[in-house]
Amino acid sequence: MNKQNGFTLLELMITLAIAAILATMAVPSFSNVIKNNRMATQYNELLTSLSIARSEAIKRGSPLVVCKSNDTSTPACGGNWHDGWLVFVDTDNDGVFNAGGSDELVRIHSSLSGNNTLQYDKDKIKYSANGLALGSNGTFTFCDDRGNNDSKGLVVNVTGRARKAINGDELDNCLIAS
Repeated sequence: MNKQNGFTLLELMITLAIAAILATMAVPSFSNVIKNNRMATQYNELLTSLSIARSEAIKRGSPLVVCKSNDTSTPACGGNWHDGWLVFVDTDNDGVFNAGGSDELVRIHSSLSGNNTLQYDKDKIKYSANGLALGSNGTFTFCDDRGNNDSKGLVVNVTGRARKAINGDELDNCLIAS
């Protein structure tokens, strides 16, 4: 008699059921990993934009501005921080991006993904030629649908340096995006 190797239909169904149960147990924790990575990426993108603005201001010897912007197709300052931001050389020193003027666009960042929010109490950060962020002492607060416990903060001081917010006292309360 020939012995056949393989799985019966019942064995295959039991194996698939066990795999499905294990997958449903792993999905919630994987969801948090995705949210943490998304927020860390967005945090690093803002930190990079601020660092570029500061170093370019020093290198070029002219003021640079980072401002919130809700329109990347026709760059202009305005809107909300989580809608995006611009980095530009402020040649005429007015703090406003003049697309047809002498201001030079350095970087554009589009809106945050994942329905995340970004809060900051000022409309822009202006870096002087010596790298100081004049009148810009404050904290950017990144939030997602998990609320205050999982928020991240980026503190910008008047020297122009940015650092991670160390404790919850430095962060604003999250306004959950709807």
